[in-house]
Amino acid sequence: MTPSPRSGTGLDPRIRAALGVAGLLLCGRRVEHDHVTAWEIAAFHGVNRMPDQLERPAWVVMQLGNVAAAPVAAAAAVAGDRPQLGRRLLIGGVATWLLAKAVKQVYRRPRPARFVTAAHIRGDEALGLGYVSGHAGIVAAMASAAWPELGAYGRAAAASAVPLVAATRIYVGAHLPLDVLGGAALGFAVQGLVDEVVLVNRGGRLRRSRTGPGCAS
Repeated sequence: MTPSPRSGTGLDPRIRAALGVAGLLLCGRRVEHDHVTAWEIAAFHGVNRMPDQLERPAWVVMQLGNVAAAPVAAAAAVAGDRPQLGRRLLIGGVATWLLAKAVKQVYRRPRPARFVTAAHIRGDEALGLGYVSGHAGIVAAMASAAWPELGAYGRAAAASAVPLVAATRIYVGAHLPLDVLGGAALGFAVQGLVDEVVLVNRGGRLRRSRTGPGCAS
């Protein structure tokens, strides 16, 4: 019998959503409009001051959290005869991107350059507000969506993608640590809600996910 996404993640979608919302709110409690704590500045510098030679590979990794990654991943899933996964990837990624914009308006935290005078800005300077990171949210949502469809190596890659994308956003000077932590929590929450809507029938039964040989661990 093919495992369902609920059994593959080990967590009910509603629990995942609740944990994500809790993480988002806990990070948000530490966010200030005009102040950044010493630990957050130190953590920011630890990543932001890494060698400039990493800029090109960092840019490539960062695209995993671009909103365009959601339709690309969804199309690949559909092409691989996994339409349900494609829907979850697309809805989760785009919904996270939209909700990240709404969360920014609630907290209205500026970008790192406002707080850290020695911040290295690599590439085009990010505009707008900082909390939360949409990139971190999108990659977290898609990793959560894909998790039950992946084998051991795929899960290792998905688990690595979230902190790597978050780190690249700090490295290029676009976000502070709480921004990316809150963003990842948002993506986790959104995907939990998406899974609850997409995967659960009216009677509460789960639609079975279609997986190929060796895809589920």
